Amino acid sequence: MRRFLIAAILISLLLGACGKSISSGKTRITFWHGLSGPLGDTLTEMIMEYNRSQDEIEVVANPISSYTALSQKLMASIQAKKQPDIAQVFESWAAKYIESGVLCPLESFIAEDEDFGEEDLQDFYPVFRNSNTFNDTIYSFPFNKSVRAYFYNKDEFYRMGLDPDYFPRTWEEFREYAKMCTRDTNGDHEIDKWGTNFNVNEWQFINLLHQAGGTIVDEEGNPTLNSAAGVEALTYITDLMFVDKSVYLVTGYDGQNDFLAGIVPMYEGSSVSITHMRQQPINFNIGYAPLPTHKTNRSAISGTNIVIFKSGDAERERASWEFIKWFTDTAQTARWSVATNYMPVRRSAMESKIMQDFLEKNPQFQGIYEQLETAVFEPQTAAWFKARPELKNYLERAMRNEASPQEALDGINKKFADLIKAESK
Repeated sequence: MRRFLIAAILISLLLGACGKSISSGKTRITFWHGLSGPLGDTLTEMIMEYNRSQDEIEVVANPISSYTALSQKLMASIQAKKQPDIAQVFESWAAKYIESGVLCPLESFIAEDEDFGEEDLQDFYPVFRNSNTFNDTIYSFPFNKSVRAYFYNKDEFYRMGLDPDYFPRTWEEFREYAKMCTRDTNGDHEIDKWGTNFNVNEWQFINLLHQAGGTIVDEEGNPTLNSAAGVEALTYITDLMFVDKSVYLVTGYDGQNDFLAGIVPMYEGSSVSITHMRQQPINFNIGYAPLPTHKTNRSAISGTNIVIFKSGDAERERASWEFIKWFTDTAQTARWSVATNYMPVRRSAMESKIMQDFLEKNPQFQGIYEQLETAVFEPQTAAWFKARPELKNYLERAMRNEASPQEALDGINKKFADLIKAESK
């Protein structure tokens, strides 16, 4: 009898919830994304707030376990013609979807929106406007975007006689700091502290490539990963590892964990890394810094954008635009950035009270945000989507001393060229 009563209560609650949703008259839109943990929690909170803030639209989020799984599920949904209303996508994914004709150009909504105009567009950082424009048409808006950053142990700097408020500003300075921090601390003639550690990371290399004055592709779209600048960038990494021996190779979250354990005083990650690190105790004063620069101060952005899939339902497509417009307005992008350490997508967010309060407490983050002013983005092609994981494989060969930087980059450059050729057929 008890089980029957519990079942009856659950059924009535479910029916009540469904009835409320139907009777509310809201336009329901589905949103697929790949965020979890504290980042996903913040996104969920903001979506719930948006749903409560008005009586016309209800956003139903569907978190997917990873970006790889999200990509696979989106492709399957497109083939079945059951795609969501909105979703996170990388530029290289969007290029493929545009080619397939399944995305709504956002320009059509902007043109009809009296509350969103050219002044709003110009408020977005140029790198975001450009990276979301395909063949002169805006198809997506920036969503969760990040830059590379350094985190460092201020207490360890102080113990070593270094200024705890100063972080190396150039490749040369960083190399000297890494060598100084690599030492035997217990007298057993074995190194037990290093300058830092590196994962095999495509994004790190791409930043170094641009800082060395290189590019991923030239103006004609031909791959240039194995240029002199590319070789200089990868050689910088391998020299730190095999010549100076001040950097060691890690996998997964080992590098971050070793930083928190005090094994290395400097750690390079995403600007969002600190959000994950704060999930456990940090037993030292932590510093924040932009990347050291070299011949240029370019910094490559990463992260996804948000798109609207064609549904044939003008009401749902319009509702999707309203949510995107809300999430990327000044107040929301500032809040999102402060809560997650993703980058704000609008310049005006830097003047908001919530951002000013954050920077007052964390003034070193200013330099990380300023990287947006000279930021670049990765190729908007499906071929790059396939080449990027291949780049990681070739970088790993060099970082395990199984190939020279030139050999590794020659290999990936040829692979990328073949992928471009295959895409053009």
